[in-house]
Amino acid sequence: MTDDPISVDKPELHALPQIRDRMSFLYLEHCLINRQDSAITVTDARGTVHVPVASLSVLLLGPGTSISHRAMELIGNAGTSTIWVGESGVRYYAHGRPLTHSARLLISQAALVSNVRTRVAVARQMYQMRFPDEDVSLLTMQQLRGREGARIRAVYRRESKRTGVPWDKRTYDPNDFRSGDAINQALTAAHSCLYGVVHSVIVALGCAPGLGFIHTGHERSFVYDIADLYKAQITIPIAFETAADNQADIGAKTRRRVRDAIADGHILEQATHDICSLLREKEDESLDIQTEILYLWDEKQDHVRSGVSYTDTGTEIEPEYPLLGYGEILGSDQ
Repeated sequence: MTDDPISVDKPELHALPQIRDRMSFLYLEHCLINRQDSAITVTDARGTVHVPVASLSVLLLGPGTSISHRAMELIGNAGTSTIWVGESGVRYYAHGRPLTHSARLLISQAALVSNVRTRVAVARQMYQMRFPDEDVSLLTMQQLRGREGARIRAVYRRESKRTGVPWDKRTYDPNDFRSGDAINQALTAAHSCLYGVVHSVIVALGCAPGLGFIHTGHERSFVYDIADLYKAQITIPIAFETAADNQADIGAKTRRRVRDAIADGHILEQATHDICSLLREKEDESLDIQTEILYLWDEKQDHVRSGVSYTDTGTEIEPEYPLLGYGEILGSDQ
């Protein structure tokens, strides 16, 4: 099948579904992915289906997939994250553009993570979400890590007893997915899906995946911070249940269960709410689609208008150029 040569206009941000309203993810393997109008086409031995990609949060491309440039163009314009999944686990290679022009959440994230006091406060809030019946406001980071380690070990023991799956410890080789036992394979597959979904929410909101509060030093530190909020309720129980079923293709079965749990639990909405809450921003305001939000920074007034000429005293004279859109700033149609 060939791509449709007819050009389709790039969608405006306000016309795209917000991240909290999208479906979680779609996994594809051994297929050819092209584009027709405003949908991607997926072709394999069974035929061709059309997928409205703007309704997806994440597109997972497994072994044997081939995708066209025009399909990737549509996926990027729709703000849909794209992840390549191999036999050795997930590798995050690309993501769609943010679903907002505003940098408010990013600025808030950078400010909070750059100050020790506020960073500790956000980290404590993350731990408080996991210990709703305890007061963690006076605990140190060392104490919080110890408390969290004990909680997760208790979750593993509980799920092992509930499902009858033996549990020793978390062991896996990121370069060899099949070297682990059934439960570790299921945990790896489940966590990978959760990481992809959380990553898509983070970039859609315009935040930085690498600016973590608990995790640090990795390009996906904030992804691991947020994903850890949901593992005990989603991925760990699902992994043990799948391992108990003795499925032949444990990865595929795990992915389907995680997909259903994310949809049933409204995790996209929950992650959106939690990120905005952690970054001290009101959800409704943070997710507004704004167009004229390009300013010049000012150390006294925070920001002043861009696109105007200023005198040496800082007084506005007249507009120098109209406010440019994203593509115009880059000097391209993208």
